[in-house]
Amino acid sequence: MKKLSIIALLAITTGLVSFTAKMKSTWNYDNTHAKIGFSVSHMTLSDVDGSFKDVEATITASNDDLSDAEATFTAKVSSVNTDNEKRDEHLQNKDFFDAASYPTITFKSTSFTKTKIKNAYVINGDLTMHGVTKKVSFAAIIKTGINPYSKKNTAGFKVTGKINRKDFKVGEGTPNAIVGDVINININAEFIKADA
Repeated sequence: MKKLSIIALLAITTGLVSFTAKMKSTWNYDNTHAKIGFSVSHMTLSDVDGSFKDVEATITASNDDLSDAEATFTAKVSSVNTDNEKRDEHLQNKDFFDAASYPTITFKSTSFTKTKIKNAYVINGDLTMHGVTKKVSFAAIIKTGINPYSKKNTAGFKVTGKINRKDFKVGEGTPNAIVGDVINININAEFIKADA
C-alpha cells in the first residue's frame, strides 16, 4: 500500500513539474522602447520613412529563448506617422489604407524558427491589412536579458522584411513610379516578461 502511495505521489509530482515546465509566460510590449517602422521609395529617387504610434502587441512562450513564441500585433492605421501631416491624412484615406473601413493592421505568428546564426529567427505569420490577409515571413534577431533598473526579464526584437502593398490592395491607383510597391519593414521593439 505504501509502495502504491509513493508511486502515485511520484506520478503526480512528475505531472505537475511537466505541466509547470510547459506553462507559457506572457511578454508585454514596451511602447517606450519600440518603433514599428517602414520605408517606401518616392519617385524612385529617395525613401520616405514612417511608423505607427498606437500599437498593441503580446508574446507568449514557454521557453526563455522564445524559440516557441507566439506573437500577436495590432496597429491603429490612424496613428501612421511620416512627419508630414498632409501625407499622413492622405495615407489614411481611400487612396491607401482607408482607415475608416479598415482601422487596424494585425499580425499573428504561426511559427518562430531558429536559424544556425546566433539569436537569428524566421518569423512566419498572417498579416491582415486593408481587409486582406496574406502569409508573410520576417527575419528577426531576438536577444533576452535582465533590465538592470527594473530587474525584469526583457526581450529585444529587431525584425526586418518586405511586403508588396498591392498584394493588400493598398494604393492600387498609385503607380510604382510614384510610390514603390515594395514596403520595407523595420521593427525595433522590447518586450517585458510579466510577473508569474
